Amino acid sequence: MTPAASPSTGQASGLKVSSQSRPGCRVALEVAIPGGRCQASYDAAVEKLSRSVKLPGFRKGKVPRSVLIQQLGPLRIRATALEDLVDSVWRDALRQENIAPLGRPELREGFDAVLDRFAPGSDLVLTLEMDVEPSPTLRATTGLKAEAVPVAFDPAAVDGILEQSRRQLATLVPVEGRPAAMGDVARVRFSGAYVDNGAPIEGGSSEGMDVDMEEGRMIPGFVEGIVGLEVGASREVACAFPASYPQEEAAAGREASFAITLLDLKTRELPPLDDAFAQQASDKSSLADLKADLEERLKADAERRHRANRHEALLEALVAELEVELPETLVRQEMAQLVEQTARQIAQQGMDVKKVFTDDVVRSLMETSRPEAEKRLRRSLALSALASAEAIEVSESDISARATELRRELGQPSDIDEERLRQVVSDELLQEKLLNWLEENSTITETSADPVAEEPGGTEEADSTDGPAAKPEPTSKAETSKAKGRTTTSGKSADQADD
Repeated sequence: MTPAASPSTGQASGLKVSSQSRPGCRVALEVAIPGGRCQASYDAAVEKLSRSVKLPGFRKGKVPRSVLIQQLGPLRIRATALEDLVDSVWRDALRQENIAPLGRPELREGFDAVLDRFAPGSDLVLTLEMDVEPSPTLRATTGLKAEAVPVAFDPAAVDGILEQSRRQLATLVPVEGRPAAMGDVARVRFSGAYVDNGAPIEGGSSEGMDVDMEEGRMIPGFVEGIVGLEVGASREVACAFPASYPQEEAAAGREASFAITLLDLKTRELPPLDDAFAQQASDKSSLADLKADLEERLKADAERRHRANRHEALLEALVAELEVELPETLVRQEMAQLVEQTARQIAQQGMDVKKVFTDDVVRSLMETSRPEAEKRLRRSLALSALASAEAIEVSESDISARATELRRELGQPSDIDEERLRQVVSDELLQEKLLNWLEENSTITETSADPVAEEPGGTEEADSTDGPAAKPEPTSKAETSKAKGRTTTSGKSADQADD
């Protein structure tokens, strides 16, 4: 951004230009256009229109000026002339003032208001406004203080993952001679209705659904209501919807009644923890190797999250020192990127993005994404200001080495955009270098520790259309590996499993 702190004037292509900074990282250019240039633009518009207009009795491009003006009307010709004039004027004015706008400049009055004043041969004064690149500064770069939650490896997490995998590989065997108990798998028929008005619950019925009888699997009261039922028996069960339930009709605490019939009852027969289990659950040949592998990966993941927490805290401390105005153009660009990310995620789930993303939905998503967009921008600008203030940069040799490594990992694709690849690599390496510099020049205090490196159990959120479930039960090793943020016995992290 290079706007003048106070108005400056100069001449280029017959223009008189005065620039002035505006709030919000904007610049206003007052441009005085001589009458001769206005007349030249009008004459050029007449000539351009005469070449494109077809009138009976005249060859194309040979329509007399007076006839053309009569047929098209002076307003259309003046509008064409002003459009071309403004387009050429703002380019000359920006060159003269050495300003690089973030987008196309805007007429402060609006086009119609300027058109009312525009007359061929007469001087014209107009004001252009535009967003420009911000100039972020930091009040301090060294001695920052931050607080971060440490993440420590928990050895019990290994046993938890192994138990979860045993459940996935368990054999379901029929239960005989006793009623349903917690830990069983009950097949039930049920139908639900709201207590206050008797209306049926959307998705609240099934002719046959397997329910893993564990606390938290369904809405409060549902699983508990099955306990004690004999196969073939029925019961009315009172429940209440939790605050997190996704359906709007099921407001927090709204009471419901379910008629439940126990159709079948089974329990899990877990495989023994031995080498055969390790071979079935993973690519390891022994249980000892599997445990060692899980421990190594959980330790690495704990270290990764520990470091991420520290970096998060450092970024917050750095942004607190940032002084900058955010241009609306950059904010909206960042908002659009967030909406595009959401659209890609929707598409990856097999949904029709064009049907889901109506104009109203896009507008709503744009506005709701503003806080996150501004947060991301501030972080990016803070890091940029740090790099400038401390002269931190990445060498070309480091960029080339990392780019070569990425190409090898990607299998040397022929259609790779080399320029884009190098830019991504450069940005990542620079951010890593900046965060490392911050760690060396800041003080991080570790607060209360997170006692668990990874939750070995954990389940995904329920689909609101699948009945009154609070959380669905994964039923295979493949489904288990999709649980975000968990390590599995398959040797993949959650993100890798999704890929």
